[in-house]
Amino acid sequence: MKVKPLGDKLIVKRSEAVDRTESGIYLPESAKDKPREGKIIAVGNGNLNKETGQYLDFTVKKGDRVIFSSYAGTEIKIDGEEYLIMTEDDILGTIDG
Repeated sequence: MKVKPLGDKLIVKRSEAVDRTESGIYLPESAKDKPREGKIIAVGNGNLNKETGQYLDFTVKKGDRVIFSSYAGTEIKIDGEEYLIMTEDDILGTIDG
């Protein structure tokens, strides 16, 4: 299934959660924190300027690694994979390298 976000929405694939501590202790699912970073999988058309009727480009693009706020987006499942749909405003920054 292919999903295309609309308007100012983005689809982000959350990074994998850490399954063990730095000292080597394995964490159960209930103790894992959900990562607040991921990779942009798809972008919508951009923000609509209501005065001109034109879309403003995103400052991020498909493939960018991003950091987002804790409660950002709506979780969805596509073909058994979990993703987040969020707005560009939910993104706090990009990760280089």
